[in-house]
Amino acid sequence: MDQQATYDDVKLVLQLYEMRREEKLREARKWFAKFNARTWAEKNELCPPGSDQDAFFRMVVTYWEMVASFITAGVLHQELFLQSGQELLFVWVKISDILPEWRTAYANPNAMANLEKASKAAIEFMNRGNPKAFEAFTARVRGIR
Repeated sequence: MDQQATYDDVKLVLQLYEMRREEKLREARKWFAKFNARTWAEKNELCPPGSDQDAFFRMVVTYWEMVASFITAGVLHQELFLQSGQELLFVWVKISDILPEWRTAYANPNAMANLEKASKAAIEFMNRGNPKAFEAFTARVRGIR
């Protein structure tokens, strides 16, 4: 990114962090850390429609899709965010296996498109220091039960 981060970028990053501390989202994030579905059927089994688990799943992924939309729209300085925003990539690792089936099930090829685009940038950013960094990160994330 050619432009320098601004004070407004910093304020937005801090506001997004503060939002993550909201009690219900914190509870959802704690649940989501243990989410390990690899297929859409497994996701639906773990998160039946109308269940608390389904609400937690939707809360977490739509929060990070919203954050990613700020990055992809150029509202939030990508490099500044990526320096401390690994949770976005954590969520990406958790949903990337199920996303193709999700898009098919909802007939929406753009489902989580911002999260996907921001995650690709985050992977490149992470791998700058070590080309195997994302691979190691993914193994750690998938090992959480």
